[in-house]
Amino acid sequence: MATVELNNVYKRFGKTEVIHNVNLEIMDGEFIVLIGPSGCGKSTLLRMIAGLEPISGGTISIDGAVVNELSPRQRGISMVFQSYALYPHMTSAQNMTFSLRLAGESAEVQAQKLEHVAGILGLGDYLERLPKQLSGGQRQRVAMGRAIVREPTAFLFDEPLSNLDAALRVRMRGELKELHQHLKTTTIYVTHDQIEAMTLADRIVVLKDGVIEQIGTPLELYDNPKNRFVGAFLGSPAMNFLDAAVSGEDLSSAVFEDGDRIALPPVAARPGPVLIGLRPESFVLADAAGPDNFGAEVVVVEPTGADTELVMRKGGQQFIATFRDRLSVRPGDRLHLAPIAGRAHLFDPATGARM
Repeated sequence: MATVELNNVYKRFGKTEVIHNVNLEIMDGEFIVLIGPSGCGKSTLLRMIAGLEPISGGTISIDGAVVNELSPRQRGISMVFQSYALYPHMTSAQNMTFSLRLAGESAEVQAQKLEHVAGILGLGDYLERLPKQLSGGQRQRVAMGRAIVREPTAFLFDEPLSNLDAALRVRMRGELKELHQHLKTTTIYVTHDQIEAMTLADRIVVLKDGVIEQIGTPLELYDNPKNRFVGAFLGSPAMNFLDAAVSGEDLSSAVFEDGDRIALPPVAARPGPVLIGLRPESFVLADAAGPDNFGAEVVVVEPTGADTELVMRKGGQQFIATFRDRLSVRPGDRLHLAPIAGRAHLFDPATGARM
């Protein structure tokens, strides 16, 4: 296992800088997820750590040793790609032991490692099959087996589940988490899927335009986003943002355009416009209009089985409220909603920063 450290790392393509002064310390055995929208630089950053993409400046260290000039093979890491990258003419066993044969390992050592890894991944019945004879999930497990058999100091995953169907992604997420708990190998994982990030990560690194926006545990980022971007990106459905205003006389509440008012958390609010950030599950229904709730119209009712999602409209603003109850409401109904105490976040409308 290994620590991985990035110090002032940046990357330019020509005159365009796509990774900006990244500083990140990954602890031994930690599962780190890099997440962000398409084009934010997460895969580029992963390839730089792997040595597949040269860095333009800064240092990358593995176990305290700077690896900027080392080849991918010399860095002691293994990478699993989105496309599996299996040799189509080789069986599962041959694909998994390919690096061992290149390294000159004996047939006995190859057999021992193959048996061990195949047992971990449940591939014992598929070792003589070619990739075309395997399902997507089985091919991905072979790709992971090829990485594990090398006994690397760190695993790098580049969106390994994105080609799988929804049900298989859920199952493979569980298998990946169980695998990490078993091997305890330092893992750096790239995805654009928030659910993967929330369920797999020890810590999440949120990237936007090549800049780290926030680093923290999944619940730290979910409950305390640093800015509007992080709040909106993590969570499905996304965080709601409602325009309101804080008066100079009463900093403890915010007023909507129609005069409805809700209590604010004890923060350093300042008079003027604010964005109120509320997760969809942060509402309770009120029986009647009151000083700490607001009215909104039901636009769409979406029963999901376990939850009921309501698309609501307040003035010209639309938002989503999620309830565990099976509500008997219809489009056009007017409801009174109150934020759960302590769940409202305030953001600066101009900068997006959390107040």
